[in-house]
Amino acid sequence: MTTTGSPRAGEHSSRGREEVAATARRLAAEGVLIGTAGNVSARVGDGLVAVTGTGVVLADCHADDVTVVDATGEHVDGRLAPTSELGLHLGIYARTQAQAVVHTHAPFSTAVACVAGMDALPVLHYQQLLLGGEIRVAPYATFGTPELADLVVDALRDRQAVLMANHGSVAVGSSLDKALDNALLLEWLAALHVRASGMGTPRALTGAQQHDAVVQAITLQYGTTKEHPQ
Repeated sequence: MTTTGSPRAGEHSSRGREEVAATARRLAAEGVLIGTAGNVSARVGDGLVAVTGTGVVLADCHADDVTVVDATGEHVDGRLAPTSELGLHLGIYARTQAQAVVHTHAPFSTAVACVAGMDALPVLHYQQLLLGGEIRVAPYATFGTPELADLVVDALRDRQAVLMANHGSVAVGSSLDKALDNALLLEWLAALHVRASGMGTPRALTGAQQHDAVVQAITLQYGTTKEHPQ
């Protein structure tokens, strides 16, 4: 086992630890992380992963509370043991192209994940297409187990987020900023579903409507900043 200051943990790891900590604090400020419930990680180059340490109050997370491990989970740098959900993070990195992972117990996402018979969050709003479409609910498994990691990775197929039955949510992204945005978007969509359900039966977008929204987004370069034509 290596110790803090390991030569394997260079500039990329140091910056990655700062960014992981900042993301954890932002998620806590947004109300989707409470206390120690949740974890954040990112690839930091050279096959390493920076991940929040176990038992860290995420609203107060700093770089010193973030641990660096290799792809097998071996400790490389940091004073704390990694989160108990390390296997979940490493499983996602091993089988997807994700560069960052955010796991939360966000209130609305978790509520939706606790509804019996709900296998997926339907597409009520076109913004959900940014996450890949309907969001699958991975079957329940005990936290911190390889079984949970496998179920989550399976449910993430072609998606940027997944709900975990009776547990919470996971969002991934090409960067920490994207993973954070995806986690917040998922929470907004879950809240939308809960509120719509309280007024009646939610009306999901059809496959054709979703297709048209994707075409329109591509045509208009939706969500990107453009200079006004002179």
